[in-house]
Amino acid sequence: MTYINNPELTKKIEEAINSLRPFFEADQGDIRLVGIDKNMVVKVELLGACKTCSISTLTLKAGIEDAVKRIAPEIHSVQALEK
Repeated sequence: MTYINNPELTKKIEEAINSLRPFFEADQGDIRLVGIDKNMVVKVELLGACKTCSISTLTLKAGIEDAVKRIAPEIHSVQALEK
């Protein structure tokens, strides 16, 4: 997969993710930004307890995607990489 190189946009997305990170860490999980594809889809990796959490899809859409879109409205969606 090829990701775009946009340091300013990447910084905005990292800020959005960092604002939510304490909630993930409180539940023994975390999230890592992998990249932004050419279709403006953010790819993330769920880590720790987030990988197997039964509500990770809801968290991804209602939490992470909303936070990212608020700070970077040009983003279309956020998707977790399947491992």
